[in-house]
Amino acid sequence: MDIPKVTSAKVIDDQTLLIAFDNRQKKKYDLTRLLDQEMFAPLKNPALLKAIQVEQGGYAVVWDENIDISEYELWSHGQTIP
Repeated sequence: MDIPKVTSAKVIDDQTLLIAFDNRQKKKYDLTRLLDQEMFAPLKNPALLKAIQVEQGGYAVVWDENIDISEYELWSHGQTIP
């Protein structure tokens, strides 16, 4: 399966990301289930959450050296926006 690369990412609200992929599709990604995990808990801080960036190459979205979400996870579990 060919997973599209991330071209942009932005925060919609405290727990939702809007992700655009290089195949022109967009998906909403709900962070709720991740925020209970220790690795992602810092994203409950709105200032850090808004610091989202797309990793070079589009293989993930990242916040710092410890927190990232792969393009596979975003693509597989995101909700397609028509």
